[in-house]
Amino acid sequence: MGFFKKKEPVPPAAPVFGPVEYIVCGLGNPGSRYGNTRHNIGYCALDVLAQQCGARVDRSRFHAMTGEAMLDGRHILLMKPTTYMNLSGQAVQEALLFYKLPPERLIVLSDDISLPVGKMRIRTKGSAGGHNGLKDIILRLGSEEFPRIRFGVGQKPSPEYDLADWVLSQFTEAEGKTLLPLLQNTAEACTLLMQGKPEEAMSRFN
Repeated sequence: MGFFKKKEPVPPAAPVFGPVEYIVCGLGNPGSRYGNTRHNIGYCALDVLAQQCGARVDRSRFHAMTGEAMLDGRHILLMKPTTYMNLSGQAVQEALLFYKLPPERLIVLSDDISLPVGKMRIRTKGSAGGHNGLKDIILRLGSEEFPRIRFGVGQKPSPEYDLADWVLSQFTEAEGKTLLPLLQNTAEACTLLMQGKPEEAMSRFN
């Protein structure tokens, strides 16, 4: 995903085993025009996580691009909904139903305009906070009880600036360099959440 992704040959996907235990979902909009936009930081984080796990996110299922990986000895499904942001819950709901997993086994990666670029916020549950992708997931699942990792994309330059224009604007190259180390923490943050150590994840990364 642009400057967040290393331009290296993609090796064969690493083997996976056992049933899917968790779903990690990166939120964003499909299509190259949205590539490095602020709203697509969830996609970017998932791409970095997939690279670290030796996984390919290239299979179309559940109205999403998906891949499977092992993380901390657990079989996880990686997914990027292709429904556009406002309908992200459709893909998540289908995948959870298929694998018979509760909302607590879902980890969502998304953007947060209330945080400066380069900051991360981890929560185990809560409201959508005005985020349309999270809002649709909560609506479809009928639950706020799922962990989420939110990445700061910065506030609007001015109160008059249109919010849609801001979240669909591109990161600068300098911002990309600031964000990459943060995105590389996704695997460890997800691992701590899956280990039932949310407080440690929050104290380390929030």
